[in-house]
Amino acid sequence: MNLIKSFSKKTVSFLALALLLFPLNLLAQNPPAAMADKFRSDGKIYIVILVIITIFIGIIIYLFSLERKIKRLEREQNK
Repeated sequence: MNLIKSFSKKTVSFLALALLLFPLNLLAQNPPAAMADKFRSDGKIYIVILVIITIFIGIIIYLFSLERKIKRLEREQNK
């Protein structure tokens, strides 16, 4: 802890920023995914996107219904 206090705020900020941005350079060097290219060339990427969106909408609907049930139970408990 004393080591951090001895550094100036600028030095600590610079090191933190450098450590956060370093992995971005490594991610930029990855080759493209062959599976995504295959789906895109076959036109099946739209099916994959549709399934992901459907699952996401289902999760959102479930969370809203769960929230309504919890609110109802809280109101009943407070009476």
